[in-house]
Amino acid sequence: MSSTSDYYETLGVARDASAAEIKRAYRKGAMRYHPDKNPGDSEAEHRFKELTEAYEILSDPDKRARYDQFGHAGVGANGGGFSGGGFSDIFEDIFGDFFGGGRRRGAAPRRGADLRLDIEISFEQAAFGAEIPVEVGRMETCGECSGRRSKSGAGVRPCPTCGGSGQVRYQQGFFSLARPCSACNGEGQVVTDPCPKCKGTGRLRQSRSITVKVPPGVETGTRLRLGGEGEGGIHGGSRGDLYVIIVVKEHSLFSRSGDDLLCELPISISQAALGATVRVPTLKGEEPLAIPAGTQTDAVFRLRGKGIPNVHGHGVGDELVRVVVETPTKLSPRQRELLEELARISGEETHPRGQGFFQKVKELFEGKE
Repeated sequence: MSSTSDYYETLGVARDASAAEIKRAYRKGAMRYHPDKNPGDSEAEHRFKELTEAYEILSDPDKRARYDQFGHAGVGANGGGFSGGGFSDIFEDIFGDFFGGGRRRGAAPRRGADLRLDIEISFEQAAFGAEIPVEVGRMETCGECSGRRSKSGAGVRPCPTCGGSGQVRYQQGFFSLARPCSACNGEGQVVTDPCPKCKGTGRLRQSRSITVKVPPGVETGTRLRLGGEGEGGIHGGSRGDLYVIIVVKEHSLFSRSGDDLLCELPISISQAALGATVRVPTLKGEEPLAIPAGTQTDAVFRLRGKGIPNVHGHGVGDELVRVVVETPTKLSPRQRELLEELARISGEETHPRGQGFFQKVKELFEGKE
């Protein structure tokens, strides 16, 4: 391929552009006109080749100097072209592993995988915190070979198929691409005398007992990170992390709204009408609560500081007690007699909510006449 267009114009840079500016311009243009993004578009393919030719010349200080002085004649009759391995080197230099063409070392240290563990705890443990023992199954470095994979420690050799790179190259059109080596699974190494315990993998699945410290105030969905408690690394890499997801069991008496504790308290008709002092359950025992005379269903009373500690340490919530006035279902003859007497002598003034309701009903129907 030979181009007569100005290389600086092709890349869209000034003639005094720095090497970094030239590289950025090529990367931007190559990403736009890459054939994989424009399948079947001959114009985009031609534009991509022009960009690459321009970059091959302007990224090389000697070629750039000759081009600046003599133009296309200074860089040979074939212009920049794709001489030798030039295009492949350019492509890898610019895009690295983006298209699988970057250079890599197969046996480089790799971090172990992160793990997830869901644990179920009680409502009280969530409120006050707890230390929960758990068993974690994870990949550990083999103690027999210390992760070397070889029985003797000297039986690890570079893979003859990929030459130790962990990749094999193949040609696709004018691209030189790479894929993981199937002979060594991308490791870049083969083991000639594998460790009998780990079968040459360097790691074994083992179960480990650890203690999860649950802070006060957690709720369902809270995620705790335990650094370094994930799977062991490969080839000397660091350990992964363990993420513990909290699931809180429902409570028979309480629910929560943020840091506030919610509780429903049933009281009798006489307690609601006459007033009373009752005992209310909290997470730390019972507390007295004064019910004023005339209390209605759905009235809410607040017990300060009797709720859930904030998980970030910002104080403690309250307990909100919602009153429910219970209607008796089984009456003795004497109880029925007394209630009937109460009904006869009661006036509307003793039922303010009912009075207001029926007044609204009356006004509604009077307005339709």
